[in-house]
Order: sequence, then structure tokens, then C-alpha cells
Amino acid sequence: MSFLQDPGFFAMGVWSIGAGALGAAAVALLLANTDLFLSKSQEASLEYLEGIDLKTLGKEPRTFKAKELWAKNGAVIMAVRRPGCFLCREEAADLSSLKPKLDELGVPLYAVVKEHVRTEVEDFQPYFRGEVFLDEKKKFYGPERRKMMFMGFVRLGVWYNFFRARNGGFSGNLEGEGFILGGVFVVGSGKQGILLEHREKEFGDKVNPLSVLEAARKIKPQTFAPQEN
Repeated sequence: MSFLQDPGFFAMGVWSIGAGALGAAAVALLLANTDLFLSKSQEASLEYLEGIDLKTLGKEPRTFKAKELWAKNGAVIMAVRRPGCFLCREEAADLSSLKPKLDELGVPLYAVVKEHVRTEVEDFQPYFRGEVFLDEKKKFYGPERRKMMFMGFVRLGVWYNFFRARNGGFSGNLEGEGFILGGVFVVGSGKQGILLEHREKEFGDKVNPLSVLEAARKIKPQTFAPQEN
């Protein structure tokens, strides 16, 4: 009898192929949960941030340079991945919990979004206690824009973040672009520089609020000499 007609040999071949496929899937899952294939971030310079054009979201939009945000008292700035995302809303609420302390320090809290979709910013405001601006060119998400696509849904850390936010009572929607990763900056006044730069490495990778507060305490407000008459 030919080995091709042997049922046992055929079953062993099928089992081997199945085991190989399972092994490959396990290796792929393992690699997806390392940082090996994550988009690499490039640190922003103060000069880069200063030149970013932002736009107000009122009835009469005004375009201005981002350096206005921190010129006098520094600033804490959240680059929001997607206002309707429940993970982003969770981080916004965490940052907003620092607002009383930041107010004592005289440090403002701001956010930037990369698009203005229907009422998404307005719906985001209950979670964020600061002014929100539009970054149409997505510069705050650079200099090297990073994305997380569907690989995010096989990362254990992302699923942990999902459950954490859901258990915290946060909800959201699927409106808008949500693959370009965001971050949080603490920028000192004037030319003091960037005191903290947190780049979201995966969905729901929040900044540590204590680190934000620690960086904000290092801000040295600009003092201007009184003008002589």
C-alpha cells in the first residue's frame, strides 16, 4: 500500500500542518505583544512645537502659533487621538483631575485635536477641563507620525486598557480618525523647553498624572519688567 493511501499518515500530515499553523499564530501573537513592531517615536524640539499653526474652534476661528499657549506660564497640552474614544476620554479626565493643582501653579491645561467632526469636541468637553484647539496639519502628532492599526486589537495591554476604562464608566463612539497616536506635553514658559513628552505607544497608553504634575512644578513663569513712562 502506498503511504499516500495510509489514513494514519494522512492524519499525521494534517496534524503537523495544524500544529505548525498554531505555532506560527502563537509566535505572531507573542511578537505583537512586544514593542518590536511598534511605530518608533521621534522627540519633538521646542522650535518644532513653536511653529505649529493652531486654530480656535469658536464662531470666528483664529489661527495662531502654538507658542502662544506656553509663552508666559508654560502649559500642559494633550494631543488627543480621537475625542470620541473612551480611552482618550479617560485620559482627559485624569488630566482634568490635576486642574486645581495646575491652577495653583498658574499653568494652563489645553488639548489639540486633528479634526473637528460634528459635535465630537463638544461631547469631549465634559471630560476635559481646558480649551481645545484644532491642529489641522497634525503637527502635534509628529514630527514622525505614528499609527497603530489592527495589531492593537491583539495586544494584551490594549485589552487591559479597554477593561480599565470600561470599568471606570467611560464610553465613546467610532467617529473620526483614530489610528494616529497622540500624546501629552508639558512645556515650560518662553524658551524653557519641553519638560515632559509622553507618546502614546498603544491604544489607551496614558500618561502618569503624577509625572505631569512633577513636570508642571518645574515651570518658571516669565516675568516682564514694567515699562517706564
